[in-house]
Amino acid sequence: MRTHQPKLKTQLFSCGFFRHCTRSVLSPTASHSPALPSLPSASDQPPPPPSRRPPLPDSESSSSSASQSFTQWRFPLPHSPIFTQQPSISDPPSTFSIPPPDPLPPPISASALKEILQVAELQLSSASDSDRLAALQLLERSLVPNPSLDSDCTPELMRGLIESFNIKTGSKPATKILLALCLAEGNRHVAVEAGAVGAVIESLPEMEDAAAERALASLELMCTVAEGAAEVRSHALSVPAMVTMMGRMAARGKESAISVLGVIFDSGVSSEAKSGVTAPPEEVARAVVLALQGDSSVRGRRKGARLLKTLQEQQADEFSTAAL
Repeated sequence: MRTHQPKLKTQLFSCGFFRHCTRSVLSPTASHSPALPSLPSASDQPPPPPSRRPPLPDSESSSSSASQSFTQWRFPLPHSPIFTQQPSISDPPSTFSIPPPDPLPPPISASALKEILQVAELQLSSASDSDRLAALQLLERSLVPNPSLDSDCTPELMRGLIESFNIKTGSKPATKILLALCLAEGNRHVAVEAGAVGAVIESLPEMEDAAAERALASLELMCTVAEGAAEVRSHALSVPAMVTMMGRMAARGKESAISVLGVIFDSGVSSEAKSGVTAPPEEVARAVVLALQGDSSVRGRRKGARLLKTLQEQQADEFSTAAL
C-alpha cells in the first residue's frame, strides 16, 4: 500500500526574485577571447615551437552528445581511448595516433535471447538470493554490452528484476538491465505495469551515484509513455526525490531529474492529473536554480530553463486565481 508524504511547507518568495533566478539561467555570462599577440620583427629570435599534445576529451560535450539519444548509452570498454595512456609531452605529433575502440559484440539472436530471458525469469522467481544474483549476471552479460531494441520482457521477469533492488549488491546490475530493457518502447509499458516507477523513486536515496544515474535515465524513458508519466505525477515522493537527486547527482543524472520534473509540471496537463504533486512551483524553481549553478550539461541547462519558465507561468496562474 502506497503511503503519501505530508505536503511540503510552502515558502513563498517574491516574483522579483523568481525573475532574477530565471534570467540568471537564461543569460549565461559571455566570455571574451584574449587579444592575439603582435607578430615579432625580423630581427627577433622566434621562440622554439611548443610541443603539441592531443586534446583531452571534453567531458561536458561528451556528456551532451551521449545524452542526445538513449540508444547511444554505452559503458566504456577496458581498451577504449579514455583508458589508453596519453602520450608524453615530448612525443612528436606525427607519431601519435589513437587506436580505434574495440568493436561491440554482435547482438544476440532473437531465439537465443528468448531462451536467456526464460532462464533468467525462472531464476528471478527463486527464493534464493544466489539464484537471483546469477540471473542478474546472466542478463547483464547478455543485454548490457549491446542492448536489443526487440527484446520482449515478460511482466514476471520485470517484477523479479524490480524486486532485485532490495538485494544487497543487486541494485547495480539491476539498474543496468532495466535501462537496457527500457530502450525498447514495448518494455517501458511492461515496466510501468510491473511497478518500476514507484520502485525506482523509492530506491533512489539508497543507491550509489552510478546506479542512481541509470535508474533516473530509466525513469525518464518510462515517462515517455502515458501511463508512466501519470504514475510519476501521482507518486507522493516524485518531486522530493527529483529535487534531492538534482542537488546530489552529476551532469547526466541531474539532467534526467530535471526532465522528470518537466513531465510532472507539464503545463499541458490538467490540475486533476497532478493531484499527487505536493510541492509548490516556487520551491521547485528555487531548487532548480541552485542545481543549475553547479555542474550541468548544456542539454540540462536548456531543460532547466524551460522548466523554470513553466514554473513561473504556473506561479503566476496561482497568484491570479488567489486574487479572484
